[in-house]
Amino acid sequence: MLIAARIARFLVGIVFVFSGFIKLNDPVGTQIKFEEYFEVFAVDVPFLHDFFMALVPFTLAMSVLFCAAEIILGVALLVSYKPKVTTWLLFFLIVFFTFLTFYSAYFNRVTDCGCFGDAIKLKPWTSFSKDVVLTILILFIIGHRNRITPRKTGWVVALTTILTLGLGVYAISFLPPIDMLPYAVGKSIPAQMKPSEPLRYKYVMEKDGKTSDFDQYPTDQSYKFKEMVLVNESAKPKITDYRVWNDEGDFTQQTFEGDKLFIIVKNIKDIDAGSLPAIRALAEGLQGSKVTPYILTSASDDEIKAFRQEFQLNNVSYYKADATVLKTIMRSNPGTWLLHNGVVRGKWHYNSTPDAAEVQSLVK
Repeated sequence: MLIAARIARFLVGIVFVFSGFIKLNDPVGTQIKFEEYFEVFAVDVPFLHDFFMALVPFTLAMSVLFCAAEIILGVALLVSYKPKVTTWLLFFLIVFFTFLTFYSAYFNRVTDCGCFGDAIKLKPWTSFSKDVVLTILILFIIGHRNRITPRKTGWVVALTTILTLGLGVYAISFLPPIDMLPYAVGKSIPAQMKPSEPLRYKYVMEKDGKTSDFDQYPTDQSYKFKEMVLVNESAKPKITDYRVWNDEGDFTQQTFEGDKLFIIVKNIKDIDAGSLPAIRALAEGLQGSKVTPYILTSASDDEIKAFRQEFQLNNVSYYKADATVLKTIMRSNPGTWLLHNGVVRGKWHYNSTPDAAEVQSLVK
């Protein structure tokens, strides 16, 4: 039984460290998930609407703290630091996550819980099952916590705390160190909008109370159609919602032609105004070059026109895109995103806006 407890401790520790690291690599992505949950709870539990909406401004800090806690507690468990306290804190943390994943699965709300960030996408019931297994393992460890020998490894936990919080701050200030999104540098946007291979489906039919699967729709009319299921799920396009437009029509295909630098303005309300002088200098430096700057935004026409006027960007044309797509493309507001024939060549947080020479060097 002691060996089983050690194995459980090792598995739980590794899963928490991995899960926390993946999410802390992109705390803004986890923030978006927290916002989705709180907005859903505000609608589903009306008498607590104001409470949940009051939490939304604090979701970024919550994201960093919860993700860091996963890593810190996972490391503490692995190095046997204060095992009694550590195991109980892990239990309370996993109960919280289990509630969220159950809510997602049972009520079909926030269908991607973001348990492993954008590295591993889990379906709601799969996420819930994973959390149930972890809960059982943690309860098993709690039952054998007196057999875990406490070790003087506080320095390891302290170092982990410093490094994890540092990673979170860095990712917020300069974009995720490891970009796992489909709009990352090196990715071809048009290629990811197509399936990697022809999609194959199977037809689930019923006859005489028995269910059968067919690769092609059966000609026997005595079969009753139940559902059509995609067989090669992994072949689906990675990008399905990228679209760019203006009042004159769709501009999506044109974004894949030549060299274009997009100034991503997700919204006007939360924009970092202090970063605009550097972005304006970049846009002015690109005038006359083969790299054409554009503003890509989900703001209203009136908002973006006033924005261009205020920050002297009237010479930069603007186009519209879905707010969710812009959140996926860029984790900062504003940010800059460089495309060369549809392939991402550069991506910058507003804290690291490049100059015109750097941008042009990337599309030679």
